[in-house]
Amino acid sequence: MSFLIKSGGKSPIERFSSFFDRKAGIIFPLPAVTVICAVIIFPILYTIYMCFHSWYASSLTSPVWVGLENFRRLFFEDERFKNAIFLTFYFTSFAISLQLLIGLGIALVLNREFKGKGIARTLFLLPMVATPVAVALVWMFIFNPEVGVLNYLIEILNFPPQLWVSDPKTVIPSLVLVDTWEWTPLITLILLAGLANLPKAPYEAAIIDGASRFQLFKEITLPLLRPTIMAAMLIRSIDCLKTFDIIMAMTQGGPGFSSETLNIYIYNMGFFYFHIGYTSSILVVLFAVVSGVSLILIKLRRGAW
Repeated sequence: MSFLIKSGGKSPIERFSSFFDRKAGIIFPLPAVTVICAVIIFPILYTIYMCFHSWYASSLTSPVWVGLENFRRLFFEDERFKNAIFLTFYFTSFAISLQLLIGLGIALVLNREFKGKGIARTLFLLPMVATPVAVALVWMFIFNPEVGVLNYLIEILNFPPQLWVSDPKTVIPSLVLVDTWEWTPLITLILLAGLANLPKAPYEAAIIDGASRFQLFKEITLPLLRPTIMAAMLIRSIDCLKTFDIIMAMTQGGPGFSSETLNIYIYNMGFFYFHIGYTSSILVVLFAVVSGVSLILIKLRRGAW
């Protein structure tokens, strides 16, 4: 009885419940914050720490501090890194341009009313839900120089057969074709949502003034749709800069280094050469590239374009 009087008449369970209620704003988010720190923040900090060190995963010695040596070697000595940077931007710019052009055209068609519109929209979105590795394996059969259906079709049109992913000149366009086939539906879906939210009044006024369909698209649809286009471009740009699965499954960065983008180079450097310090510096560069492109596109979306 004296214990309850000293504690204000509350039992230990009641005091614990009262403490829990007062600190609920801290206690409830704590598990999620702990998981985020464990799987996101710690790896990022450790990668930044390792990028200033030289260390091989196969070595029994501790990491050696080298400062900015890894970055100096990257930008001034590593021709393979420079090639990977070029191929990453080449693949990304090619894929984004093609996907935006095709996606916008298909979105404009699907935005109209026609019989079977729902079925056509559903069928068109199917490639997006397929597993990228499975898509890559299917396209490997299509690109096969000897028994592939693509060479068969172009020979019917009297064009010479191609080596596709086996030729350094055509490997990146071939990979872009696969990426476009799979991810153009995503851009189409985003643009369809944007088209559905466009106001009707400007179109009605322009039609009364005698505007043609091309003028409606150029002067009304495209300006009003620009924020949505930039949002789609932002999402796909980040994805393309980080593309790994399709390229790895189809070419492993070959032939030679002709399709070795930054992600493939990072994988090869980390899991074949086990140079963790050097690989960490490349990861930091990739993070900076993705962040920089994202910030530029966000700024353009806010009105600079």
